[in-house]
Amino acid sequence: MREVIRYLAEHKMIDCIVTSCGGIEEDLMKSLADFYMGDFNMDDSQNRKDFNCRIGNILVPAENYVRLEAFLLPIYAAMYKEQEKDKVLWTPSKLIARLGKEINKPDSIYYWCYKNDIPVYCPAVTDGALGDILFTNSYKNDLVLDVIQDIREINKMAMRALKSCALIIGGSTPKHHILNAHIFRNGADYGVFINTGLFEDGSDSGAKPSEALTWGKLRLNSKYSKIFGEASIIFPLLVAETFANDPKLSSKLTTPKKESK
Repeated sequence: MREVIRYLAEHKMIDCIVTSCGGIEEDLMKSLADFYMGDFNMDDSQNRKDFNCRIGNILVPAENYVRLEAFLLPIYAAMYKEQEKDKVLWTPSKLIARLGKEINKPDSIYYWCYKNDIPVYCPAVTDGALGDILFTNSYKNDLVLDVIQDIREINKMAMRALKSCALIIGGSTPKHHILNAHIFRNGADYGVFINTGLFEDGSDSGAKPSEALTWGKLRLNSKYSKIFGEASIIFPLLVAETFANDPKLSSKLTTPKKESK
């Protein structure tokens, strides 16, 4: 769904993004190198021997992570210098904006977020390759990311909103982070949830939207809907249908590209 989310960021149709660490690093890596189509039932011992990392039915060559590290380390070093010299207080969202600036490629979601001043929050920024490289970087300098400043910013964004809609694809930490910010405004006015999670396992991802009413994450008079389905099929259809009747916008919609073979 990268191209669809990039489209929304490019045309300023969202106020902010909350994502996982993987949602950031994989966007950046796709601007640096190709991913490949695989299969859910591959021989993973052979994948390991071939230096291919599997994400579902997508293969990521280990070399791609080497490219990512080569991209990130100089940026981390420059950020550290600015931290020490100019007393810059870095946060995960400021880091992501910096990465969007440095990648400087219009196929990237975070390039457009940087260009259009759309904040991107990543509450689990160390949970992935970005964190792995922050770890290796820590042996070179003491770059610091302040997560408290980001929680202040996303909560204030919710508090100041005249109307708010939580559009949640999947679940886990981003879902919780988005909804939790709405406690401070007595809940979102609208909610759209797209995932295959079931509430019977007790997970936050599968929780019914109505559960959010009890926490004040959705308002008692809010309108909300959960769509049980595979998001990479459903979300592009929702975006296309939303803008299909606007000639100015529909002409700019692009067909999501398949992974390189």
